[in-house]
Amino acid sequence: MSSTVVISIMVGLIILLLLVGTPVKFMRVIGQTTVKLGIGVLLLFFINVFGGAIGLHIPINLFTAVVSGFLGIFGIASLSAIHLFIIS
Repeated sequence: MSSTVVISIMVGLIILLLLVGTPVKFMRVIGQTTVKLGIGVLLLFFINVFGGAIGLHIPINLFTAVVSGFLGIFGIASLSAIHLFIIS
């Protein structure tokens, strides 16, 4: 595919979105997912800061952020248990 075709397809999709509008429910789901991932990263950061005294370090990556963000405290507890009992 040439770059002209790709650019014209992208411009066409942008014009279509401007005419039709974005679905509200889809944007709400993306917003909630982003907030949950952000909360998961913050939880992991604080666990790493305060857990450093007992040797607990959970790496902050996409998988651990998703687990801690969507499962909340139970996700943090399961990641900590995996680190303490299985990895160490």
